[in-house]
Amino acid sequence: MEMTFRWFGKDFDTVTLEQIRQIPGVTGIISTLYDTMPGEVWSRERIRKLKSEIEAAGLNLSGIESVNVHDSIKIGNEERDYYIDNYIETLENLGKEDIHLVCYNFMPVFDWTRTELARLNPDGSTSMAYRQAAVDALDPETMFETISEGANGTVMPGWEPERMAHVKELFELYKDVDEDKLFENLKYFLERIMPVCNQYDIKMAIHPDDPAWPVFGLPRIITSKENIHRMMKMVDDPHNGVTFCSGSYGTNPANDLPDMIRSLKGRIHFAHVRNLKFIDPNPETLDFEEAPHLSRCGSFDLYEIVKALYDIGFEGPIRPDHGRGIWGEVSMPGYGLYDRALGATYINGLWEAIEKNARGDIKI
Repeated sequence: MEMTFRWFGKDFDTVTLEQIRQIPGVTGIISTLYDTMPGEVWSRERIRKLKSEIEAAGLNLSGIESVNVHDSIKIGNEERDYYIDNYIETLENLGKEDIHLVCYNFMPVFDWTRTELARLNPDGSTSMAYRQAAVDALDPETMFETISEGANGTVMPGWEPERMAHVKELFELYKDVDEDKLFENLKYFLERIMPVCNQYDIKMAIHPDDPAWPVFGLPRIITSKENIHRMMKMVDDPHNGVTFCSGSYGTNPANDLPDMIRSLKGRIHFAHVRNLKFIDPNPETLDFEEAPHLSRCGSFDLYEIVKALYDIGFEGPIRPDHGRGIWGEVSMPGYGLYDRALGATYINGLWEAIEKNARGDIKI
């Protein structure tokens, strides 16, 4: 595996490449052209400039998160072929610049949902959190205000104001899109892009829905072992794979994360590892928060998750995911330097211990 760190670019991220370069074991960057809108073609020049900047800092551009999918594609309206053609052109340009991993999602309207961006923990740190009762009480049209007010002056990924200004229209566009229709539209999209993915060896790694169930009545499909396998079978191509995000699949306490990993051998192209702490795991009253990566601090056994990735021969990029706000850092919530750097070090340590145990150098 390759340990990586997410970076949004010098104009948007509070974390610098120089800081990331100093995290032990981190050699790769997962980045994006953050100021592009869904459906816009990424030029080779801009991709090359991003890649060169990262390489100048002594790191590799290991993949893109995300090339966002336009809503016309998810809805399946008359404009979808235009936007798929643009997506294909972007993939061609990425392939020509020797980039072979793209993380994306197929979530309607909201890329992810949290009800608190800075829940205060007993130790004084802050965490992003989700409480079902708060979602049930919210008007979805005001959800953006909740997110933007707690973003410390940054723009949260998936909650760009230009797009969120049209939330009401988006809900109207999705009114006739149910789970089966969303699967059908995903299939159409994947069938169109697989030829270019095969040509340039681009691994498409779909990100799970977060949380892993319908929100505000919008369908969610990348939520469970059954649905992932449905997605892979309907377009059975090795370039059609997944981003295994423990924190997103784990929002549904019914998902067995190590079992899911083992069932996806050869089709996990990218991994996000993080921990959640369930205050209340009941789906009707669900309450969880982002927790430190250590197993004992949350509800997941991180050792078993990392071991499952090792056992299936995972060799792709892996990164720590959402961290807490610690030591007074002011940053994009969930994407500060300090706690995620600790997470990267912890995951690296787990991998090394599992690797040594497999060789018989130590016994765990």
